[in-house]
Amino acid sequence: MLIIVDKKAPGKAKDSLSEYGDVIELETTGITYDAISGHPDIFFHKSENKLIVAPNLPGKYMEKIMASEPEVIKGEQDVGEKYPASSAYNAVSTANLLIHNFRNTDSSITRLLEDADLIHVDQGYTRCNLLALSDEHFISSDTGIARVLGRFDKDCLYVNPEGILLEGFKHGFIGGCCGIKDNKVFILGSLAYLNDGAVMQQYLQDQGFEIIELYDGPLFDGGSILFI
Repeated sequence: MLIIVDKKAPGKAKDSLSEYGDVIELETTGITYDAISGHPDIFFHKSENKLIVAPNLPGKYMEKIMASEPEVIKGEQDVGEKYPASSAYNAVSTANLLIHNFRNTDSSITRLLEDADLIHVDQGYTRCNLLALSDEHFISSDTGIARVLGRFDKDCLYVNPEGILLEGFKHGFIGGCCGIKDNKVFILGSLAYLNDGAVMQQYLQDQGFEIIELYDGPLFDGGSILFI
């Protein structure tokens, strides 16, 4: 199994991840702004059984990914330097839903998931701000996303992102700290450092998830953890 994570993620977290698979540390230059330049959720969209990849992902990463033989689809739109061109792949999909600001979504995603129910949100960095546990249960650090999901009768726990680390910004976002594999939620940091950490811990446990805290420190927004 390949695990793609931001190269800037804390070393102890990357060491912990290496116990679960082969870690690829993502780093790019000259494509988008530095804070998100190594974020997997900027360059990839993972559906249930396919991986959509931005066409300007550096080739050395594509070679490693293709060697593991996942079902890869090349996207249409290059990741750009600034928003909204940097958000084309930052959608969230579940078994039956696709959630994004559809003014920004790469057409390869909507084409692949043409049978999904669409939920439009104003936040273009949807995956950064939203962790999907199922079709019905979510965790978000964006109040607007939480409100929209509520209107669709989805259960969405809002957590305050204050204290989440993201270089150059006041704080990061909860989706960018997490990745899911099977029934495990992997977190770049410890929920003990998050004001709403105890509530989030209980919510995850109530949904049957095991929590894997990858190091003892503040949550780090690395643009999610991608398992292939």
